[in-house]
Amino acid sequence: MIYRKLYMDQILPFINTPFTKILTGVRRCGKSTILLMLQEELKSKGIKPEQILFYRFDSLRYEEIDTASKLYREVKQHLCKEKKTYLFLDEVQEIQDWEKAVNSFMADFDVDIFVTGSNSRMMSSEISTYLTGRCISFRIYPLSFSEYLEFRGTYTKPGERYAEFHRYLQMGGFPALQLKEYSLDEAYTVVKDIYHATIFTDIVKRSQIRKVDQLERVVKFTFSNVGQTFSALTLSKYLKSLNRQMDPETVYSYLHKLENAFILHRCSRYDIQGKEILKTQEKFYLADTSFRFSVLGYDENAVAGMLENVVYMELLRRGYDVFVGKLSRWEVDFVATRREEKIYIQISERIGTAETEKREYGNLLSIADNYPKYVLRTDAFTRGNYEGIRTMHVADFFVGEGVVRDNMAQILRLVKLTEIVSETTYNELT
Repeated sequence: MIYRKLYMDQILPFINTPFTKILTGVRRCGKSTILLMLQEELKSKGIKPEQILFYRFDSLRYEEIDTASKLYREVKQHLCKEKKTYLFLDEVQEIQDWEKAVNSFMADFDVDIFVTGSNSRMMSSEISTYLTGRCISFRIYPLSFSEYLEFRGTYTKPGERYAEFHRYLQMGGFPALQLKEYSLDEAYTVVKDIYHATIFTDIVKRSQIRKVDQLERVVKFTFSNVGQTFSALTLSKYLKSLNRQMDPETVYSYLHKLENAFILHRCSRYDIQGKEILKTQEKFYLADTSFRFSVLGYDENAVAGMLENVVYMELLRRGYDVFVGKLSRWEVDFVATRREEKIYIQISERIGTAETEKREYGNLLSIADNYPKYVLRTDAFTRGNYEGIRTMHVADFFVGEGVVRDNMAQILRLVKLTEIVSETTYNELT
């Protein structure tokens, strides 16, 4: 069991606080394993095994516990009488009105509660209302490239970094796929099972969808158009051209359900000059690149879109709000903001012509501010810095090379602007 430091560092400060800790994310991204890590952490700090209750509601063992009242009665009879009980509820969305039971536990007993779920409703303000504001949510993602390398180094025999990145792009980041040396066909078989379980359990069954073929058409369109802007109306017109009638409202509903199940992530456009979020022509990215290849088959022509996809997901992991940048008639792949930070990113599989180079660098050069700008690519290149724009291999960006220095430059720029340090000190630091 490899320690997932990114998430543990976020969650551990909230142990023994009056908040329900909610871990959400796509199926099989590692939520249950993080619950086990938290339990081990508690035991290492002297918590007795009898103080820990762990329920996995995707197991037949707890099949009969399907309502809040049944859950309340079950947990109540197993609580530790003398000390605090640490209650872990895995895939709790299987319990009807589970939030009512959790709210009662917090009000009636001395408990610290951790729950996981595979539906984005658990991250919503609606849940916070049900739990009277006493919850905090953590988003869990499939493995980052750095975590992937750690898994590969522990369980298999990794190759050179850039070759591994190409494998990561194809194989994706579901943790279970990195525990041995799977072929792509074997990996995609596993991912198809994750996909079908999510589609038919979390979407079709829960939402009582009758026209499953319509949902699958929406899925295939969005999977085929990762990295392309479109709207529900665009998709509706496309289906109409194939003699498949589906109104925009139905399309939007399906897209929303795919988002709720964490299969899709919506990325809005941001007007860089007007500094406003635009409501039309969004992009959608996948929770994991392996979804695209397992459902539609591997296609070299899809690699450019998948590059965007993995960068987008990495920025989310790092806590950024991410947008597609609109700049006059041009587009910047990503504008990412995090508190006082901002970075601009262009992504290119390869830059083979002067025209392509002008487009990738020119868009960034036309942005009149001093925030860090990157061109990320996967081909060979010699120039590492061009008029202040960092050029990096995507794999190097993922493992953090050059990013720390640029973040420090942002901090120092802010310090300079607020005149916290003298001009001399600023020059020495930079």
